Amino acid sequence: MDLVIRGARVVDGTGGPSYTADVGVHEGRIAEIGRIRSGGRHTVDAHGLALAPGFVDMHAHSDLALLRDPDHSAKAAQGVTLEVLGQDGLSYAPVDDRTLAEVRAAITGWNGAGEDIEFGWRDVGGYLDRLDRTGIAVNAAYLVPQGTVRAYALGWDDRPATPAELDRMRTLVAEGLAQGAVGLSSGLTYTPGMYASGAELTELCRVVAAYGGYYCPHHRSYGRGALGAYAEMIELSREAGCALHLAHATMNFAENEGRAGALLALLDDALAAGADITLDSYPYTPGCTTLVALLPSWAGEGGPDAVLARLRDDAEAERIRYALEVTGADGCHGVPVDWATIEISGTADPAHGAYVGTHLRDWDAARRLLVEDRLGPTILQHVGHEENVRAIMRHRVHTGGSDGILQGAKPHPRAYGTFPHCLGRYVRELGVLSLEECVAHLSGRPAARLRLPDRGLVRTGHRADLVLFDPDTVAAGSTYENPRALPAGIPHVLIDGRFVMRDGRRTDVLAGRSVRRTPYHGR
Repeated sequence: MDLVIRGARVVDGTGGPSYTADVGVHEGRIAEIGRIRSGGRHTVDAHGLALAPGFVDMHAHSDLALLRDPDHSAKAAQGVTLEVLGQDGLSYAPVDDRTLAEVRAAITGWNGAGEDIEFGWRDVGGYLDRLDRTGIAVNAAYLVPQGTVRAYALGWDDRPATPAELDRMRTLVAEGLAQGAVGLSSGLTYTPGMYASGAELTELCRVVAAYGGYYCPHHRSYGRGALGAYAEMIELSREAGCALHLAHATMNFAENEGRAGALLALLDDALAAGADITLDSYPYTPGCTTLVALLPSWAGEGGPDAVLARLRDDAEAERIRYALEVTGADGCHGVPVDWATIEISGTADPAHGAYVGTHLRDWDAARRLLVEDRLGPTILQHVGHEENVRAIMRHRVHTGGSDGILQGAKPHPRAYGTFPHCLGRYVRELGVLSLEECVAHLSGRPAARLRLPDRGLVRTGHRADLVLFDPDTVAAGSTYENPRALPAGIPHVLIDGRFVMRDGRRTDVLAGRSVRRTPYHGR
């Protein structure tokens, strides 16, 4: 036996009762559970600690961070052993040279400009191969990003796809799934993905269904039209016969205060009718995105350079202001923007760092910063409601996702704190979930969504992706004032039986690898 973990409180990821046992690990897998009389080459005394499957971050923005930061304590220290990348319809594969340049500019606020990255890949398989060659801190799965696919096939134009362009998009999605992607993501308040009609998305989801993947939409509104946007995605997935995973499923803005029950009723009706639906959320009220994402969709037509040109034109800038402040831009979920809720969390150029932590006064200040920082600013948007967060978290198909943007001088604390915050604040302090149920939300349930037959549970034969934590002290260290502080109460994290965190410190082990779509042979 390579490792024996003695006397742990095993919280196995099923949601069932915890129990005390020894757990033996050999050659990267769980070899024995029970009372283990023999010794191992290494031993961990786990008395007082809970042993759980490694946590799965179902909504991560570490697409470039995994390549540039071998340490990656932002996730490893939380007990995360697998991240799902390619989120919100925008990432770096599949691309050609033009599309890559456009996407890099469009999501600089999420991942940085990437000057420190050698972009040697162009397809999904190449990106996943690059992760494996580089060596990464935690495992990573990938969603084909629908907005990137649309940009590749027809550019950043707000128009229907031609039959030939739709065929090209189908092919790109199929190729990405064949190369290992686990599904398709969309960002339907981000250009150019938001230009797609429901019929276009349905056709792409038919391809996803054929490969046994799932559709993960950031849908068209989390504000004024939230319930209708959720209903559209549920109906689209039904029509396509495709599994659905609702990204960062929240109900935000004043219009939706106390309305989580309406969303959950919609969800329960669909589940009762046989729908295959899961969702993720983060345990915080503010959202986080890029400042440019708030603009109306027409302002993004033509790509990042066209957006900058419109911002520099006084007449066009006034049209944008009117949409933002008076009518409610679709990029801001149909709700007129309240500048007091917009806090700058980061800029692409450190020369603009004085903006970080400030709230924008008005459109003139926002316009000036967007132009000067070339669309790079990220923001916290203080528009959420605690009662909605708790209600959604309790649902039986809920999973955990940080939606963690690691860029910026003052990122959202969820990037470094989501998983210990669930365990500390929402389990121990508030009792919103039991420990066993919360661990199932963070491990077993997401592994099932990803169709990973040997991950997500503490079970003999499963991969030894494990986290040991103290239920009495586990807590997020990250705060809005100090967002990169590491958590407390998580001394050990293992991937394939190798310590990536030991005694609360990051080791030099790079045990992560790409986790590719499991072959699927029908329902």
